[in-house]
Amino acid sequence: MEKSHCVPSRPSAAPACFFRSVVAYATQGVSSFGLSVASNIFTDRSHVGLPSFTYTVCADEGGVLRTDLGLLMEVEHGPEAMSTADLIILLPTDGRPLTVRPPVIAAIEDAYRRGAIIAAYGTGSFLLAETALLDGHRATTDWCLADELADRYPTITVEPEALYVDEGRIVTGAGAVAGIDMFLHLLRREHGPAVSDAVAEEAMIAPRCEAGQLHHVSTPPDIGAGVDDTRLADVMRWTRSRLQQALSVDDLARHALMSTRTFARRFREATGTTPHAWILHQRLARAEELLETTDLSIQKITQLVGFRSAGVLRDHFVKRHGVSPRDYRRVFGGHRTVDEVGRKQADDGSHADRELVTDTTK
Repeated sequence: MEKSHCVPSRPSAAPACFFRSVVAYATQGVSSFGLSVASNIFTDRSHVGLPSFTYTVCADEGGVLRTDLGLLMEVEHGPEAMSTADLIILLPTDGRPLTVRPPVIAAIEDAYRRGAIIAAYGTGSFLLAETALLDGHRATTDWCLADELADRYPTITVEPEALYVDEGRIVTGAGAVAGIDMFLHLLRREHGPAVSDAVAEEAMIAPRCEAGQLHHVSTPPDIGAGVDDTRLADVMRWTRSRLQQALSVDDLARHALMSTRTFARRFREATGTTPHAWILHQRLARAEELLETTDLSIQKITQLVGFRSAGVLRDHFVKRHGVSPRDYRRVFGGHRTVDEVGRKQADDGSHADRELVTDTTK
């Protein structure tokens, strides 16, 4: 997983020395997958010439935690374990509310002041937001929680399209397997690509996909395709014909002749998702179609589906399909021409020749 998968907002301000001591903070309902991934990546592999990491799990206090799968685990350490950590990871959790006790906040902020790296992903980004460390910074979380994070913490600039966001000694990631990308990025940044690649190979978490080994993973069925609300259905048709434009929830609400709050509520009730998540789904579905059926360049497809850059399209495609757009096309590409695509766009009302405007969907 390359650093190009991230959205850096400024040059990394890395600590003066490589991290060795890793402490993962867990709460009730902690992700079993997250625990497994972190322990797998940061296990001691000194016997094969890789860095010797110490990995510790801590909680609000020592005792028994129940994971998201209902498994019970004994945690020996409280937040005092963070006092010597080089890297602190706030693991995702299904537990609610997503809050952090004052002693834990103090321990995290103290660790940051002495030079530790603080990382979080998925719902763990909400836990990190409870400290003051994300104020004025960019961050990401699970795409379905991005709006909630932005609403709850308005001083944070949420990047819902990023796999992870590198803010120097503060790094956040999206949900589920994006934690793997974030961890490998940290290894690459602090210990170099040789260590990152070796750990990935040793942990068997970053296979290189060859053309003959790719599996076709289709974009999920259209969310809300059967919506009965006539006004919302009209907004969806209108949006699909304008994916190359910057589209905000305010834009969709105005077209529906509703307030933004009312529109967002009715949209979620009708589709089970947020307007932003639905638009992202439409962009990716259209990109998949163009990759399969045309010979348009990746850059042109990026423009037609409304992403800021080919890198952003690639990040989303890797997250959704496990391969880059170029590799996907190499295996599943068809034979339609650019002229045929132009005719289809004319038929469905899209406007391929308009200048791309930065995607401001929030």
